[in-house]
Formats: sequence, structure tokens, C-alpha cells
Amino acid sequence: MRLVTFRPAGGGSAGRAGIQLDDGRILDLAEADTQFEDTTILDVIEHAEFLVPRAQALAAAADELHPGAFAGPDARLLAPIPRPVSMRDGYAFRQHVETARKNRGLGMIPEFDLFPVFYFTNHLAVIGPGKLRVGRGRLEKLDFELEAFCVIGKRIANPTLEEADDAIFGYGVMNDFSARALQMEEMKLNLGPAKGKDFATAIGPWLVTKDELAGRITKSPKGNVLHGRMTADVNGVRVSEGDVDQMNWTFAEIVQRAADGVQLEPGEVIGSGTVGTGCFLELNGSKVTNDQWLKPGDVVSLSIEGLGTLTNTVVEDAAR
Repeated sequence: MRLVTFRPAGGGSAGRAGIQLDDGRILDLAEADTQFEDTTILDVIEHAEFLVPRAQALAAAADELHPGAFAGPDARLLAPIPRPVSMRDGYAFRQHVETARKNRGLGMIPEFDLFPVFYFTNHLAVIGPGKLRVGRGRLEKLDFELEAFCVIGKRIANPTLEEADDAIFGYGVMNDFSARALQMEEMKLNLGPAKGKDFATAIGPWLVTKDELAGRITKSPKGNVLHGRMTADVNGVRVSEGDVDQMNWTFAEIVQRAADGVQLEPGEVIGSGTVGTGCFLELNGSKVTNDQWLKPGDVVSLSIEGLGTLTNTVVEDAAR
């Protein structure tokens, strides 16, 4: 399934849980079945044993449901999980790390191969498709980052790789927006990133459950490998291309590291880190692009095969 959170036209600020169907319609779970009344996608994840089979049955019988069970044409997609329990972002693609360091005159850091690392970002600043509202200070060298993410679906601590894979509920597309001027200043203190990253992370357009991706997942000694071509377009121009299977650390390995000595909870989001060529920081340093950064009016579309396309438009917000 492709789980979504959407806002009906004129429906206020609260999002509603739904399923994106193959024909483009959004099935409103609460309208289709009173069992889902006041249910969020986080609820579906936490009570997956009971709610996922029911949601799948509703999706399978969509043509038999009454018209009111579907969102109107003006419904707007939000982040599939507007307020994750937490949000970590990994550093799994060697090409991105190696190239970014080379462009700064640095050698590849050997610790990259010892264990997967991640940082915590602001789970209260998550956005979905649509407008990215940013203040002028963050428009200085504003960047995108082409990533995938997974969502934890079970409580786990100190898992094996197999248990870590089993705990993953589903996957989606992530854009880790980055204010590079701020980031470069604060990283001099060897702590962070912080203000260069905490203003917006986009996820969406939906959360794809593992059963729908069975044909794209293969097993390896390091855990499951997700296959999916990744692309980034800015204003309709292709700037980045890669594949999720180029991750040097699997999601299972990142989850295992994250759950070392602590308990992960359903609804926690973990990003893959940036695929090689997946940001202007890397592309500018390699002279693929010429000092190009995001600016107001730019449209950024990140796509991953099987996971969808996440599109955001940059808007300067004077209030920020």
C-alpha cells in the first residue's frame, strides 16, 4: 500500500489518513470504515497487525465503496507522517561522502567503513509535497539532498540484522533540505549539523509498505537491499541520478546501529543519507554545476522507482 496523510479542500489544518490508489484516487480510511475514525498513519503503523489487513481489504474493494469514501480532487498531500516519533538521517553512500570530502581537499575518512553513522534532525519541522517556506538567511546556498527513508514499525532494541529488517514498516522519498552557508559555519565546531538542517525535511509523497516492494528487495549478508532508480530534477532539468542499492550501509545496518543500547519505537524515521551526485554541494564542487543553489521559485522533484515523486517549490517567507 501507499499510505498518505492528506488535507481535504477547506478541511482545516488536521490531516486525514488515506491510501493512494493506482487510479489516482485517495481512499479516505475514516470515511470508508468507522474503525479508522480519528486514526493517523502513526496509529496504522503502531497497530499494524490489526489495521493494515483492514486497510488492504478496503483498498482491494475500492470499486465497491460509496463515493464519499474518497477524497475530493482538491485534496492536498501532506507528509505521510507529519510528526514522526523521531527523525535520524544516515550517511550510507560512499560516493557522496568521498566526493564531498575530495572537493574540500580531504581524503576519505577510514571510519566510514567501521560503522554507519547518523545525526538527529528536527522531527517537528517535517513537510510533505508542496511549498518549502524558508527565510532569507537559509536561502544563502540552499541545497536539496536526494535520499530514501525507512520507517520503524516495531519496538526493537539490540536487533540482529534480520530483526532490524523485520522491524522496517515501509519506505519513501526524503529531501533533506540544507542551508549550506549556515552548515559550513557551525560544522567548524565539530558538532552538528544543527541550524543548517533543522528548518525543513521533506518526506513523501507517500509511505510505501514492504509488501508492495517485494519485487524490489533482495537479501544480502548485510541485510535487505532495496533497488530503485533515484533522480533529482530542478526546474525540469535532470541534475542527479543514482540507485538506492548503491548504499554502502544497508537500512538494516543503520537500524541495528541506531537501536544499539536503546529502544526504537514505531513511527521513527531514518534517512539513507545522500546518494552520489544527489546535492548541489557535491555537484558544484565537481564542476558539474556552476555555483548553483536553490532560489525562490525553483521546483525540486525527487523520484525513486517504486516510491514515487516528491516535489517542492521554494518560497521565501519574510516571517522566517
